[in-house]
Amino acid sequence: METLLLAQLLGLPQGEAALRERLGRAGHPGLLPALSAYLRRLGAPQASLAALGRLARGAVVTGQQAGLLGGPALTFYKAHTALGLAEGVGAAGVFWVASQDHDVEEVRHLHLLEEEAVRTLSLPLPPLPAGRIPLAPYREALGGFLGPWARDSRVAYALEGETLSEFFARLLLAFMGERGLLPFDPMAPELAPLFQEVLERELSDPLASAQAINQEAERIQALGGKPPLKRKPGATNLFLETDARRLLFYQEGAFTDGVRRYTRKELLELLRADPTRLTPAAGLRPVFQDWVLPTAGFVVGPNEFRYVAELSQVYRLYGLEVPALFLRLQGVVLEPPTARILGKYRLEPWAFLERGEAAFLDAVRPLLQGYGEVEAELSRLLAEAQALAEKAQRLDPTLERPFRRFRARLQGEGERLLRKLLRSRLGQDALLLHHLERLKRHLLPLGLPQERVYPFAMYALRHPEALGRLAEAPFLGRATLVLG
Repeated sequence: METLLLAQLLGLPQGEAALRERLGRAGHPGLLPALSAYLRRLGAPQASLAALGRLARGAVVTGQQAGLLGGPALTFYKAHTALGLAEGVGAAGVFWVASQDHDVEEVRHLHLLEEEAVRTLSLPLPPLPAGRIPLAPYREALGGFLGPWARDSRVAYALEGETLSEFFARLLLAFMGERGLLPFDPMAPELAPLFQEVLERELSDPLASAQAINQEAERIQALGGKPPLKRKPGATNLFLETDARRLLFYQEGAFTDGVRRYTRKELLELLRADPTRLTPAAGLRPVFQDWVLPTAGFVVGPNEFRYVAELSQVYRLYGLEVPALFLRLQGVVLEPPTARILGKYRLEPWAFLERGEAAFLDAVRPLLQGYGEVEAELSRLLAEAQALAEKAQRLDPTLERPFRRFRARLQGEGERLLRKLLRSRLGQDALLLHHLERLKRHLLPLGLPQERVYPFAMYALRHPEALGRLAEAPFLGRATLVLG
């Protein structure tokens, strides 16, 4: 089901009016001093420290896993959307660093495009939360891979981080801090204690939030949607970190992580000794975020939207309003070679992102000598098939459907053969093939949209105007950023 349609059917809040209605809610009473201490420890720029004052008005929050060099470009697009929305209502833009996430496969790779080749660094990270992974064992490999960029003052500052999540937060401050972005790492020692109360509350009734999720999942299914967060019997929405991070189950008055059993008292003692040991699963993370932060708006990607849509009952359970939801900006960066190739064939970048090689083939078709004649012959055959169907129908009306199917099969097979001819012709033209491969490397690397592979910091390091172009872009919808 389409994301926005699902939101309408569920009555989820969206738009600037809903954002303004949610301004003014107080966050955790300890938020301001804790976040200020965290930012000062990281050496945040003055613009970020000044933005702390806007938290009294409210926050527009977004977040992402702590990827290398800021993660894929969509990280910066999320931050840009949050900052744009926040500025419009006088609130603060907050970036939740997903430091509790232990899916290291999401963050251990760094892909850069250099001299028309994709270079990849893959770090052998342990399966721990990003906030627990020290940067020191990987700093030399990262610096060597980045080459001269490692000496850029912004990157050098980020590489001083002690953990993977701090490296990520520093990178955000280095590139987006002058716009007032406030990174928030829930595993930072200054910020983790803010969650103790809400974790204690969840331990007091550990299956209530799971039941709330399943109730909403049933409603979404009845509307034709596919809920991603259905909980298994006995599953809580809490992870416990011991030698590994494991989901807790609650059965017969006791908790288990699959290795050993715990009483509620034992877990409370663990929590009070170290509040980072217990962390929320996806079914609680946005609610915990909004328990601490004065969240008025929440910027998400399409996949995140689907799981947040399942949490309205959990928000109600905690006495919170669902924040106004916004889909992040989708962006594409065009460097000079890419822009020239697209211009040559009058090909829109978004068409290529959506259809890839098929869009390129359609764009170059008029340039291929002899192809037009074959295409015209196919059109003539289809017209003759249509005339034949009409004659047959006059003779016997019951044959109308079989002749319609015949024409449809002829058209489908003809188009398939035309496309095969195009690909064959393309393979014989070295220049066209070179242009196609170049577009793939720039716009669809690894077969994925550019914004999901290359970090925006790569473009900012290569083009001094990149951050300015992003700041000037719309913060909702789509943006094409032409550089160089």
